[in-house]
Amino acid sequence: MNRYARQMILPQVGTQGQDRLSRARVLVVGCGGLAAPALPLLAGAGVGHLLLLDADVVALSNLHRQTLFTEADCDASKAEVAAGRCRAINSEITVEVRKQALTPANVAELVAKADLVLDCADSYAASYTLSDECLKQGKPLISASVLGLGGYVGGFCGGAPSLRAIFPEAPDSGASCATAGVLGPVVGMIGALQAQMALAVLLGMAPSPLGQMVQFDAQTYRSTAFRFEGAPEPETALRFAAPSELTDQDMIVELRGAEEAPEPIHASANRILPEEVQNHLPTPETRIALCCATGLRAWRTAERIQQIWPGEIVLVAAATS
Repeated sequence: MNRYARQMILPQVGTQGQDRLSRARVLVVGCGGLAAPALPLLAGAGVGHLLLLDADVVALSNLHRQTLFTEADCDASKAEVAAGRCRAINSEITVEVRKQALTPANVAELVAKADLVLDCADSYAASYTLSDECLKQGKPLISASVLGLGGYVGGFCGGAPSLRAIFPEAPDSGASCATAGVLGPVVGMIGALQAQMALAVLLGMAPSPLGQMVQFDAQTYRSTAFRFEGAPEPETALRFAAPSELTDQDMIVELRGAEEAPEPIHASANRILPEEVQNHLPTPETRIALCCATGLRAWRTAERIQQIWPGEIVLVAAATS
């Protein structure tokens, strides 16, 4: 029997839809908790080409939610192990691996290779970098985030508004799964919904998940959803830049102390505390590059500076994905 028979029965799929899936190319950024349910579902559905991007290795403390992995996989490349699981599920598909982080320097090339992008990175900088590039290239982006007992998933770009249209300002919290905690089932539910939205876009199902946001609270078991097709793009946006884009003509500010980052992000960087940057502003002709670990401190600092200084500011995250 055809391995796809059960889904091809659906009028939304059929022979034509299955052919569309087999020809689809999906970029998956991050192979951790969100990707754990999403990847097997995409592989099983017959998505023809998966490009997996992740520079990290499997860790014991993540196994409760990163269910693609086992104890035997600890210290192995997440992308490599995840690719092996996908190939074991479906030998008919192609799975490509990039053991690297997403950065503003490589995002254009990666997005250009894909028909659709799945943001499973758990990184503010990666999400906004992907959204900016997907908006520019007209590629659909399914982005999700989970923290504690809640999360969201949305369909952005590809004709719909970008992530910045819904979240134009710096996030309120810099908390992560490592600092605030998370339960595995919440991640599994949101990741599975990412896969459903991705398949719906590839199949051209209506209504499209592009322009759709779904939020879920696992403590109250309540979910909410809304459409945002009419959301306007912000007039200005603080973009992320790669360290390789910085030059000696920039004012490069390392916001991390020496104890956090013994080596600054750039040889020309000056270490300045976030609250003191406004006392060291150059002429508006000089670009300011604000650097920190996740991009959040840089973003908040930039928002303060923008109120008193009209020049260009870029953000640099030391760890993008």
